[in-house]
Amino acid sequence: MNITFLLNGETVELADVDPTATLLDWLREDRGLTGTKEGCNEGDCGACTVMVTDEGGHKALNSCILFLPQLHGKAVRTVEGASGPNGEAHPAQQAMVDLHGSQCGFCTPGFVMSMVASHANGATDHDTQLAGNLCRCTGYAPIIRAAKVAEEVPVPVWVKDKPVATRVTSQMLPESSDELAKIYAEHPDATLVAGATDVGLWVTKQLRDLDPVIFLNRCDDLKEITITDDEVLFGAMVDMNRMGEALADLHPSYAEMIRRYASVQVRHAATVGGNIANGSPIGDNPPALIALGATLHLRKGDERRSVALEDFFIDYGKQDRTPGEFVESVSFPRQADRLKAYKLSKRFDQDISAVCGCFNISVSDGMVADARIAFGGMAGTPKRASNVEAALVGKPWTHETVRSAIPAFDSDFTPMTDMRASANYRLQTAKALLERYFLEDQGEVTNVLEVSA
Repeated sequence: MNITFLLNGETVELADVDPTATLLDWLREDRGLTGTKEGCNEGDCGACTVMVTDEGGHKALNSCILFLPQLHGKAVRTVEGASGPNGEAHPAQQAMVDLHGSQCGFCTPGFVMSMVASHANGATDHDTQLAGNLCRCTGYAPIIRAAKVAEEVPVPVWVKDKPVATRVTSQMLPESSDELAKIYAEHPDATLVAGATDVGLWVTKQLRDLDPVIFLNRCDDLKEITITDDEVLFGAMVDMNRMGEALADLHPSYAEMIRRYASVQVRHAATVGGNIANGSPIGDNPPALIALGATLHLRKGDERRSVALEDFFIDYGKQDRTPGEFVESVSFPRQADRLKAYKLSKRFDQDISAVCGCFNISVSDGMVADARIAFGGMAGTPKRASNVEAALVGKPWTHETVRSAIPAFDSDFTPMTDMRASANYRLQTAKALLERYFLEDQGEVTNVLEVSA
């Protein structure tokens, strides 16, 4: 396929692009722009961070898991393009120099580009903005100080890129769900690429050949968020940062969990549909959505169907999705907020959950009226704690009821032991999370960050 985009302010036109060539490799090997570094090559360390601008604004993204066709019509800035046309330093670059934010320098370009993007967006929550950039030698204090100093300086005009007008160059770059449905029906063996935060690793780590590939990033109708008095609906291509913003007022605990969902760079790319469709037993979205009573909306050609989200996951690596069928959206009923989403992981930021427990328990007149409890990391699929739910519903909402329901976890789950946690840890912490939910509902402080403060 042929693609066009801006690179550091200049138009680039590429013909016959390898659909799984990464931006990182192209920058370093074809353009000689070696300021963008390869570290982990899986989107964890942030050394490869660049700024990509599209209709949604400026975004810090990991170039190591960003395929070239995903850039069609967009604008890219690397660390070489952060400085001005006459060599003027970007405020983030100058602040890093002035405040000694670099030692070995390997990670520095990635930090700078994350700061360039957040500076362009006026974002000042630096601990969050830089959580996806790792430094082994400088220490984060001077880097955070540099980001704060850069806040006060206006955004340089040269980084205010805009997307470029482009035409469709390949049927594998559909521009609507209708086009996607048609081409996917014709090529049901194709790999769908949404954000590539998972599929990217199939290429960089597993060295898999994904041909043919269909890219969903230009299907704007799949990026819609609809919130009514009765329903909340997310299109499959809604990225995780936008999802978190939309949930902040509706279900703040869920939104806070999303803040810990990887990094800003990954959340800019990762999509709700991709997180569901890959069927991971440790994906963080399905447990929360299942607890909210979510419905998944699927499409194949002109045919559409809807299934309860918990029924989509049949077994490990197996979902209720036929060849040529794709996730179009996910929705759940608008409801009073009773949801708590608890993510347990070895690292607080940017880590895969050992256990993700989500609780949505309704109480009326002191009695448990309804309970939806779902977990990730406890089975081969995201799974409801149906026996625990049954032990709660119709009972008084008391500590005694909660304690009497805890043994039902043994009937619901037989978790496994792996590198992230032992089976016993998973089962015991799942039980403790139900008690945490009750105590938090009673006004007790249970968040470790609040307790330690």
